[in-house]
Amino acid sequence: MTPPLTHHSLNYVELTVTDLTAAKAFYAGAFGWRFVDYGPDYAGIASPTDDGEEVGGLLLAPQPRANGGPLVLLYSDDLDATADAIVSAGGTILQPAYAFPGGRRLHFADPSGNELGVWASQ
Repeated sequence: MTPPLTHHSLNYVELTVTDLTAAKAFYAGAFGWRFVDYGPDYAGIASPTDDGEEVGGLLLAPQPRANGGPLVLLYSDDLDATADAIVSAGGTILQPAYAFPGGRRLHFADPSGNELGVWASQ
């Protein structure tokens, strides 16, 4: 069952990547993401609920959007294991885990240079 759309809520995140194959391999390896291919220049990010919906997409372009695109924050049950998976999949930790009022957070870059964050409540 697809959740109802909510006015002004986040619905989709699109990342511009310079190598679609490498980006898909990175996100699949680091986070277990699955994709729906729409040709050589675009892949939808499948919803983790297996409801047939998508939560975002990867757009192939010569360079990432200005300033590396949006800062997207992901949640992790185990931030240290997530950091290891990011590095193993070819990403770069830009800011190691640090404490903040909600828990701990780190920032990383994917192989195309997009900066994202991951946080955990512990």
